[in-house]
Amino acid sequence: MKTSLRGAASRYLPALVLLAFSGATMANTLNQNVSWTIDRSGTTAKYRVVAYGDSIYAGYNGSISNAGLYAAPTVDAEYLSALWNADIESVRRAKSGAVANDVYRNKIVAERSYMQAASTRVVTFEMCGNDGLQARTAFKKQTGTCNYAGLDAAVNACKTNVAAAMDYINANAHPNTRLKVVSNLYYPGFNADNVQSSCRDATTGQTVNMRDRFLPAIVKMNYWMCEYARQKGFKCADSFAQYMGADYDSNGDGVVDADALRYVAGESEASYVGRITGSLRPTLRDANFKLVSSSSSYDYIQSDDVHPTYLGRTVSAGLWGGSSGTVAPRYTSFSGGKSPVWNTAGHERMGWALSVYNPASP
Repeated sequence: MKTSLRGAASRYLPALVLLAFSGATMANTLNQNVSWTIDRSGTTAKYRVVAYGDSIYAGYNGSISNAGLYAAPTVDAEYLSALWNADIESVRRAKSGAVANDVYRNKIVAERSYMQAASTRVVTFEMCGNDGLQARTAFKKQTGTCNYAGLDAAVNACKTNVAAAMDYINANAHPNTRLKVVSNLYYPGFNADNVQSSCRDATTGQTVNMRDRFLPAIVKMNYWMCEYARQKGFKCADSFAQYMGADYDSNGDGVVDADALRYVAGESEASYVGRITGSLRPTLRDANFKLVSSSSSYDYIQSDDVHPTYLGRTVSAGLWGGSSGTVAPRYTSFSGGKSPVWNTAGHERMGWALSVYNPASP
């Protein structure tokens, strides 16, 4: 039985898309900035979560004028509001279509003032998805002899800018900041990429399976996000493991698949890449069919096969400027640290993955 979120999520998407474009092929970038506060009844203290990123943290839904309110950082703000019994301002400074260097220079550096506020308690960021998507698009267009340099360049750009972003946040976030966390990459289009290339490998003379070629690149990016986080005082929300592995033990190794796929602090790149692309490769599943049990799944990816599904309303974000406001928490408490919908949509799952690192007090 598949409990699909595709239909549920679509109810919250705009009926008219003014300009159709995909994060995978977007020629231009689009600022999508919002600031919404989880306004908890009976509270006076107010703290801030600052999130920098691309279309993922933007809550992108195919529209140039609005985005999902409950993108992952705002979901995390709900968890913090309950944990701290406080109002939490979720500031999302995002740029749909931006590659890692763009997020670093034009969001994290240029808009550092948002994390320099004394109310800041959490700073989070995500990047590199568009580097990978653009390299994938370029590779799919190749004919003749395959050139893998674009994929390698995307990995190196990710490593460089993730490290720079962490160093900059460490130097510029307000001293009151209690948590710094990066979210790594899931693999959008995992099933769709299971096709042969139009180009041919220089050594074998054969076409290559594109998923087999792209997976190691994504995994290397993810390794360095989590490894740099370990080295530089950040936490790593392993969205790859949360999206791509089942919430039960499908291969009988005694470990829930999503847990087995997680980065292990201190492991080598070779060990991590070997696990994900080797022994645990059979446990990977397309996030359109996130298995929460052996008989039930949810759709974590929107119909563009790129962006996470979300629940709830949309807010103005994009072409005509961002928006701000307040909203009551959907849930006032969380049994076992999880909302009733924690695993039913992509942004809900990512927000929960961020929340597990929340400090007990502000």
